[in-house]
Order: sequence, then C-alpha cells, then structure tokens
Amino acid sequence: MSLYVMKFGGSSVGDTERMKRVAKRIADKQDEGHRCVVVVSAMGDTTDDLIDQAKLLSSELPAREMDMLMTTGEQISIALLSIALKGIGREAVSYTGWQAGFRTDETHGRARINEIVPRRVLEALEKDKIVIVAGFQGMTLDGEITTLGRGGSDTTAVALAAAIKADVCEIYTDVDGVYSTDPRIVKNARKLNAISYDEMLELANLGAAVLHPRAVEYAKRYQVKLVVRSSFNYNEGTVVKEEASMEQGVAVSGIAYDKNVARISISGVADVPGVLAQVFGKLADAGINVDIIVQSGVQNGEADFSFTVSLDEMERAKEVIRQIREALPYRDVTSEDNLVKISIVGAGMVSHPGVAAQMFDVISGLGISIKMVSTSEIKVSCVVESGKLNEIIQALHTAYGLDTDQQVFVGGPQDRR
Repeated sequence: MSLYVMKFGGSSVGDTERMKRVAKRIADKQDEGHRCVVVVSAMGDTTDDLIDQAKLLSSELPAREMDMLMTTGEQISIALLSIALKGIGREAVSYTGWQAGFRTDETHGRARINEIVPRRVLEALEKDKIVIVAGFQGMTLDGEITTLGRGGSDTTAVALAAAIKADVCEIYTDVDGVYSTDPRIVKNARKLNAISYDEMLELANLGAAVLHPRAVEYAKRYQVKLVVRSSFNYNEGTVVKEEASMEQGVAVSGIAYDKNVARISISGVADVPGVLAQVFGKLADAGINVDIIVQSGVQNGEADFSFTVSLDEMERAKEVIRQIREALPYRDVTSEDNLVKISIVGAGMVSHPGVAAQMFDVISGLGISIKMVSTSEIKVSCVVESGKLNEIIQALHTAYGLDTDQQVFVGGPQDRR
C-alpha cells in the first residue's frame, strides 16, 4: 500500500461535474490499494472573482483581509469534494491549511512555510479516510490566516508529501504532462516521460507554468517523487526526479518563454567601485527582483548598464532609480516593454559546445536582434522583441531536434496557482 498526495488545480474542479470526476479518480486510486491525501485549489475563476469584488469596494486591498477573503475559495472546494466522495460511498474528511498543520511566517499574500505538523492528517489516514486539504493557505503561530502566493497549492502538495513521507506526489492539471515547449505554439511539441529537478526548476523559473518553482525546490530538497499528469484522462504523465535519462546527443531538453519582461537602461554612470551595489541594493530594498544584468563598455569614465525586471515592476523600478539620482548621478534612464525572454534548457549542454551559438544563429536568421543574454550550465536565455515569438520558438524547437516527428527524446515546459 503506497501513500499518494494528489493535487488538483482550479480547472480540474471547476464545476460540480468536474468535481464528480475528480472524486471518481480518487476513489479509483483508493481501490488500487493506496492511501490518499488530496490537495485542491479554488474552483475555476473563484479567486479572480473574489479579487474583482474586493476591487469594487475599495481601491486599497489590505493584505490581511485579502488573505481572509481568498482562502474561502479553497474551503469551498475541499468541502464540496469531501461531499462528492461521501456521495459515492467513501469516507473523507476535509481540512483547511491550518487544520492540516501548516505554520507560516507573517507575510500576508506570499507567506513561507515554517513547519508542518500533520497530526490530524496522519490520524485520519490511520482510520482509512481520504484526507482533503485546502491548498495555498496556512496560519501563523499567533493565529493569523495567510496565503502562500502564486503557485501556493503546488507548494502545499509537495511540502505535505514531504512531511507525511508520501511515496508519490501527483500534480493533476489540464495538460498531459511537461512538454518540450508550449504546445499552443508548437503543435508537435513532445510530452516528456521524465525530467530532472534541475531542468524543471530552470523551466519553471523561466516561464514554463506547469509547475511552480517553489514546489520544485521543495521536491528537490526533500526528494519528493513528482508526477505531472492530466485530470481529464488516464495517460501516463511526466516524472520529475533527481536524474532523468537522456538520449545520447541531445543537448536541449525544452524551450520556455516569459512575456513578463521589461528592460531598464541607465546611461552615463560614473565608472567607480560600488555603483552597481548601490543601484541594485536600493532595488532589493524595494523588493524588486532583477534578472539579467549587462554592463556596456566604459567611455570617458562613464558606463552604461541595463537590467531586466518583471513588467509589472517596471515603473516602480524606474522610480527607485530616479530617487537615487542625487547620490548617484547619471545621464538618463530609459525602458522597453514589448520584450520576451526565450530560454533553452538542458542538462546535456555541459558536454555539447556550440549550443548557445546555434541559438544565436537561429534567432539572427529570422532577422531578429538579441538585446540581452544570460547563461548558466544548463540554460541560455535571450531577450528579444516580442513580435516574432512564435516563429522563434518553432525554429528553435526544430533546430534542437525536439519535434515529435524527429523521434528524439527530450525534456521541457508548460499552467497556475
């Protein structure tokens, strides 16, 4: 008898008919002889609808009250799913995040898990009950309700799987698994049998939305076996594990993209020690994450440099730069926002020279200029104008042998809260 954690996203429990299908799926797993803990998100667009209602009432949305509001979506899901299971003769019990033992820090809207005390979950399992847990939420030591932020239900599932020492954590979504790239762009994208934690983490950080980066981090840290699969069919999914086998000669596993990119350029900064530390220290103090940084050559004692931030942080980042102008004189600050970051990822890059050059060649062959480049041992990212995104993705997918009709093994992206 194995212990499974099964996580179902909002699209999987979007209405009562889908809820019934999920209940049947859980019952089937139990009939196979397994114990089941189920983590669910809010139904469909419930969370967005709640946020929209709050915005109709006030232009300011207090973080604490928003956590109180948004956690109700998951509570509806767990109660309905438990009722659905009981309707088909199964013993089930539903728990909120705090009832399941999730203790978090005090950061409303993006809390971190400090510990999990799953006593009630384990007790219910001992009584052969199916346990339904609300994703995305927890509670502080002094009793404040919190939410875990974007991707919180994925994180809940993986962290709970680690805490109760589950054999497998299955993430059910609206796609069949992890793909070599977004199949909405490349129709012959390949579904992967397996992918490594490191590759999946890079892809998740670079825009592939099938798994949230925090969930993959937990899985890697605690060696949780992850399986991504569809809630709408019984096809085999994609296994995320420590090492995934790779066919000889394959360097790139997948291609991801991120449209939420803006570039900020600062020109005419004095080329003296400590300048970059001053700029990026102030951005960090403001809670703004910086991705790619490029410094240009020095002329007449002055340097220019550019960096990328998320599109929704662009104006705030520019304001931070303006505020330090007196302490750090510069000639000008400009920004660009119709950009996209395209990334190739693959553990095989380490032993395959020329992978980056091939990417640059493909992009330039489409008549597109590369504005910024970032590399690591297993990824290369290029920032370009967004106009030809689909063409670039398709061309790279073919160039690296990832099309299904090329009969090559790969690894790679794809939906999230």
